[in-house]
Amino acid sequence: MRALPVGESALLVEVPSGDAAQALHAELLRRRAEGSLSVREIVPAARTVLLDGVDDPVGLAGRLPSWHVPPLPARADGTVEIPVRYDGPDLADVAALWGVDEREVPAIHAAAEFRVAFCGFAPGFGYLTGLPSRYDVPRRATPRTAVPAGSVALAGPYTGVYPRSSPGGWQLIGTTDAVLWDHARVPAALLTPGARVRFVPVEPS
Repeated sequence: MRALPVGESALLVEVPSGDAAQALHAELLRRRAEGSLSVREIVPAARTVLLDGVDDPVGLAGRLPSWHVPPLPARADGTVEIPVRYDGPDLADVAALWGVDEREVPAIHAAAEFRVAFCGFAPGFGYLTGLPSRYDVPRRATPRTAVPAGSVALAGPYTGVYPRSSPGGWQLIGTTDAVLWDHARVPAALLTPGARVRFVPVEPS
């Protein structure tokens, strides 16, 4: 673990893996909730956690390496289920990369339990981990200028769902009608860091 002061009141904590970043994020939230840590924002990423609004970043950076960070706890509020039609245009390409029949891709993907490692790119977009590393896939050589909202996609070790239409280079394997971002909902994001997620296959309409 390495902690680097950023400006006058922020700290960027680097850790060796995505699991470590998720575990540290959970521990930081716990300490803030119990009142032993004063920080305004805690933002996880792939292998870092950013703390903003820290009174003494240098002092906290010195204490962090001595902390015991327990393994990531299971969430008590259950699993988010996302219905998905496995009808994406890159399904055959993903099957070839995985070395399986195209019909096996939905079964493999839906059998995994995912966790939201971090959020970014667009409001409501979560980077989900859960597939074994042998199913990592590269981004498309030529990104699409417009990926439809609700597209379920793969890139590297991550699964994601596009909350709105946008350019993108991920491999598209399906679509969902789930609303990923809704200003009228609390929280607005369907997927938040640490949430467990399962994709539930449904028949194409």
